[in-house]
Amino acid sequence: MPLAHRERIDWHDHASHQLIHPHRGVLRISTPIGDWVVPPHRGVWIPAGVAHAHEAYGPTEMRALVFDPWVNPLRLDRPTVLAITPLLREVVVALTGDDEPTASRRANLERVLLDQLREVEALPLCLPTPSDPRLRDVAAILEADPADGRTLAELGAVVGASERTLSRLFRAETGMSFPQWRTQLRLHRALILLAGGRSVTSTAAACGYSGPSAFIQSFKHAFGTTPHAYVRG
Repeated sequence: MPLAHRERIDWHDHASHQLIHPHRGVLRISTPIGDWVVPPHRGVWIPAGVAHAHEAYGPTEMRALVFDPWVNPLRLDRPTVLAITPLLREVVVALTGDDEPTASRRANLERVLLDQLREVEALPLCLPTPSDPRLRDVAAILEADPADGRTLAELGAVVGASERTLSRLFRAETGMSFPQWRTQLRLHRALILLAGGRSVTSTAAACGYSGPSAFIQSFKHAFGTTPHAYVRG
């Protein structure tokens, strides 16, 4: 399914589990509890019944497979970004391509698919959505400008809460410290900007890094590859 840059599929859910794979481009999956950014050559498992919306960044080709509610090889109960192996990628392409496989070939491909899914690695690409109004205000400020370098104390003065209160709430509601949450936000935005064709240097500045080297180091630590390699796919 081709999606144009910034094309959106509004809120919906499914009675079945889904595996969504952007063969190219980047997808942002939004749910009531958080957002997941899905880079190219990765996948996202969306459990049955979870309300979600999609937004594409860069020209995107989205492929989707459905699974019966009782088929859950990773026993996941929330959306999770997965590392898609080359073999798994080819199986997804074969099952979602224009040429419909025969029944026996489809059965064989589906067996391989399930075997591969049991072995894949879950990737830390979730940005939890806080529920406290003060945290939501902080999140909105930083979503609007990820390069905003104000401290938590300075942001607290804007939203009417102390640094200590906000720090405690971030850990309680997101499972992350404030610096960890802000880093995840910046990395999410970096994936989106790179998919839209921005340079590494421009992306680093837009996301609040001191320079390209600091950005590359943070990106590689999170994703195991450099921004240049990521862009090349």
